[in-house]
Amino acid sequence: MLLELMEQSTLILWTFSAGLISALATGLGAIPVHFMQGQSKMVKAFSVAFAAGMMISASVFSLIQEGIALKEEFPLAPYIVMVGLLLGAVFLWKTEKEVDDHGPSGNVLTDGLTKKGFLIFMAMFIHSIPEGIAIGVAFATGDLGFGLIMAIAIAVHNIPEGIAVSLPLKSEGVSTLRCAFLSVMTSIPQPIMAVPAALLTWFFKPLLPIGLGFAGGAMIYLVVTQLLPDAFKEGGKVLTAWGVMVGLVGMLLLTQLLSLMPMG
Repeated sequence: MLLELMEQSTLILWTFSAGLISALATGLGAIPVHFMQGQSKMVKAFSVAFAAGMMISASVFSLIQEGIALKEEFPLAPYIVMVGLLLGAVFLWKTEKEVDDHGPSGNVLTDGLTKKGFLIFMAMFIHSIPEGIAIGVAFATGDLGFGLIMAIAIAVHNIPEGIAVSLPLKSEGVSTLRCAFLSVMTSIPQPIMAVPAALLTWFFKPLLPIGLGFAGGAMIYLVVTQLLPDAFKEGGKVLTAWGVMVGLVGMLLLTQLLSLMPMG
């Protein structure tokens, strides 16, 4: 019994620590964005479009693809992911409507954070929940190496996601330190969800398809309603298209490079 308790405490320590480090890595994305301050309107528009491309890529080639890949273990996973996509979009639509109906008048909500900034935060926060579950499930296999590789992969993946969070915020005048803080906070669900997922894998693992789809739907809705209209308005359709393409390919390249890492 004592041995089991020790093993469980070790599992909790490793899982929480790995999730926390992966969350902190998100803040590193604000560093390159710091050097954008004072840039032209066209550069800022390209940056917003670039962030949109990164979010589309993360949604389609990471979240949705990973959710569908679970069909070997959960045959209905592809259909559950589809439902999750719609629910994620509905959630962010309702959130946006609540902000419009009950938030302060004007675009700024609090401390310089705009409605767009708040919705970006919400979408990325949701997106981190299934990633936290994935870390916990990986450690629950009992293979420490597999758990660490999963956490490292998510941590590295979090850096460009921090860029995706920081770029639109920076273009609206948010300080670099605040961009880093908000980026880290979007990933806080990772250490929080990793521990219960490791201890209760039988409960949390079946939730991955709906969670991955939900996060993807929220991010895609955000891109279409907030990021792309701003990029079109400030930079035009050609600049926006290329920004999206470069961001999409960049995130896809990173995803492919991470997939080459040995997982066990």
